[in-house]
Amino acid sequence: MLEIIYQDEWLVAVNKPSGWLVHRSWLDRHETVFVMQTVRDQIGKHVFTVHRLDRPTSGVLLMALSSEVAHLLSQQFEHHQIHKRYHAVTRGWLEDEAVLDYPLVEELDKIADKKAAQDKEPQPAVTHYRGLATVEMPLPVGRYPTARYSLVELEPQTGRKHQLRRHMSHLRHPMIGDSKHGDLRQNRAAAEHFGCQRLMLHASQLSLNHPVTGEPLCIRAGLDDTWMQMMSQFGWRGLLGDLEKVEFVASNGQDE
Repeated sequence: MLEIIYQDEWLVAVNKPSGWLVHRSWLDRHETVFVMQTVRDQIGKHVFTVHRLDRPTSGVLLMALSSEVAHLLSQQFEHHQIHKRYHAVTRGWLEDEAVLDYPLVEELDKIADKKAAQDKEPQPAVTHYRGLATVEMPLPVGRYPTARYSLVELEPQTGRKHQLRRHMSHLRHPMIGDSKHGDLRQNRAAAEHFGCQRLMLHASQLSLNHPVTGEPLCIRAGLDDTWMQMMSQFGWRGLLGDLEKVEFVASNGQDE
C-alpha cells in the first residue's frame, strides 16, 4: 500500500518510497513493484504520469486520472508553472543561500540512449539552494577525524536529469547515499553508523494551480523512517515542521 497524500476526481498524489520505480521499464526487467500499477490497484482507476522521480528519490508524485487532465498538467510542467521543493542531506557544511546557474551535459544511458548523439551542448540548469542546518559528528571518514553534514532545501528552476544531485556534487556537497555522483566513503559511513541505506533526497512539496478548478494546490509529503532517524541523530528534529512524523520515536543504541 502506498500513502495517498491527495486525491480528488481529477488527480491523485502519493508519497513515493525510495527504491520504487514509477512505471515498468525494460531496463529493470526483474522488478515487480511499480508506483503506477500499485496506485491503480489501490484506487481502482487508471492513472497517467505527468512527471517522474528517480528510483532512489522519495516524495510527492502527482498523477492524473484522465488523459485530458494529464495533458493539462504536462503543459504546466513544460512551462515551469509548477513549483517543486526538495530536501537533502549533503556532505560538508553548506550554510549559504544562492542560485546555482550551471549548465549540464545530458546524461545518456548506455543502452537506452546508445543511438543518441554523444556530443550535445550543455543544457541550462538552474537550482535555488538554501542551507538549513549543519552538524559535525565524531565519525572518522577518510583522512578526517569527524564528519560534517548539512540539511539543504532545493528548488529546481529547470528539470535536467539528476540535476539536483549533480549540482550539489558540483558545489562539493554531494548528497549522502548518492551512488553515482556522491562520496562513496561517506555513503558507507552513513550506512554503517546511521542506518542510511538510501539516497537522502526527498521531494517535499509540489505547488500548482489545479488544472481543472484553477484553485491553488500545495501537496506535501512526509519523511520516511530513515530520514526521521537521521534528523534525530543530527539534532535537526523540528526544522521541517509538518513533514516530520509526530509518532516517530528514535531507536536506542545508536552508533555515533
